[in-house]
Amino acid sequence: MTVLLESKGICKYFGGLKAVEKVDMQIKQGEIFGIIGPNGAGKTTFFNVCSGIYAPTAGEIWFNEENVTGMRPEEVAIRGMARTFQNIQLFKYMSVLENIKIGFHLHTKTNIFDAIMRNKRYKHDESLAKNVGLEILDQVGLTEYKDVQAENLSYGMQRKVEIARAMALAPKILLLDEPAAGMNPQETISLLKFMQNLNKQGYTIVVIEHDMKFMMNLCHRILVLNFGTVICQGSCDDVKNDPAVIEAYIGKGFTL
Repeated sequence: MTVLLESKGICKYFGGLKAVEKVDMQIKQGEIFGIIGPNGAGKTTFFNVCSGIYAPTAGEIWFNEENVTGMRPEEVAIRGMARTFQNIQLFKYMSVLENIKIGFHLHTKTNIFDAIMRNKRYKHDESLAKNVGLEILDQVGLTEYKDVQAENLSYGMQRKVEIARAMALAPKILLLDEPAAGMNPQETISLLKFMQNLNKQGYTIVVIEHDMKFMMNLCHRILVLNFGTVICQGSCDDVKNDPAVIEAYIGKGFTL
C-alpha cells in the first residue's frame, strides 16, 4: 500500500524540554493507525507538528509524497489533511448542517465583498456548501440532525459532527485527537463503529486515544510514545505484549 503520511526523525523542543524526539512513522493509505502513550508522552505535540500547527525543531513531514515540513495549517489542510482536537470545537449556537458547511470554507471563493452583496458567487458557494454538507450527513447517517442546534446534541453525537465537519475538507487523511475522551461505554462503542464505517468507505484515519481496549479493537497498527520517543510500533498484538509498553502504562512487575 502507498505511504500517505510519513515523519522522518521529527523532533520538537520547547526550550530545554524535548517534547518529541526523533519520531519515525509511516501511515499507509486505507489503514487506521493509532498513537498511544501515557499523559505527557508527546502525542498531541506530534499531531500538531504533522498538521502544521508547530514547525518541527528537526526532521521532515511528508504527506502524499510531498514535503509539507513548516507549511501553515491551512496549507496542509488544503492538501487533504483534516484533524479534530481534544476539546470539541463546534459552533454550539449553529445547526449541525451549518457547522458542516463551515468545514467546506477552504474550497469556496467567496470574499467579504461577495458576502455583503450576496452576489452570484456568494449564492453559488452557499448552494455548493449546503449540498456537500447534506451529502456528508447522509454518508455518516446524521441527516435527521441537520437542523438541530449543536449544543443540544449529546456529547458523543457532537464528536461525530466534529468528524463530519472535518470530512467537508474532502480529506485524504483524518487526524483525530482523543475522540472518545469523556464518553460513556455506549457512546464509545457507537464511535468505534462510526470510525470503522468511515474506514470501510476509504478514509485513512490516525487516532490518539488513552482507551487501550478501544484502540485494540479499532486500529490496524499502533505507535507508542513515552517521554516523546517511540518505544514500540507494530500490530495490536505486538504492542499489548511489549514489555516496554506494559512498563510505561502500569509499571514493572505486572503483565497483561
